[in-house]
Amino acid sequence: MVGRGLPCSFPVGWTAGSVPSEREIRVYAIVRSGGRQHKVAVGDIVEVDKISTAKVGDTVELSTLLVVDGEAVTSDPWVLAGIKVQAEVVDHHKGVKIDILRYKNKTGYRRRQGHRQQYTAIKVTEIPAAAK
Repeated sequence: MVGRGLPCSFPVGWTAGSVPSEREIRVYAIVRSGGRQHKVAVGDIVEVDKISTAKVGDTVELSTLLVVDGEAVTSDPWVLAGIKVQAEVVDHHKGVKIDILRYKNKTGYRRRQGHRQQYTAIKVTEIPAAAK
């Protein structure tokens, strides 16, 4: 893809010196928040459903479903019960507006409704290591 106006053949965001190697230790966790699951790593900013009890700057704990630390994968529920991912609340905001339209043919029935979901942006600050 070099000849089509793109500067290099690396994926977007990578440079020649920043291609991840196999030896780098990647620590990430799968956490549950608001009935959804999110893959997070330290430093990530993630949008979750609104956490109404938290204010901007507060620290929140997220329950962990899986922790991957390089080659070690922790999925034991007894071990994960003691691991809580720490995150800091960055922002509360609304998502994009979605339109809900209902229509029935030949009856004159039309309804329009809009919705904007409330979100909380959190920044993951710490993923504790599993006790061995």
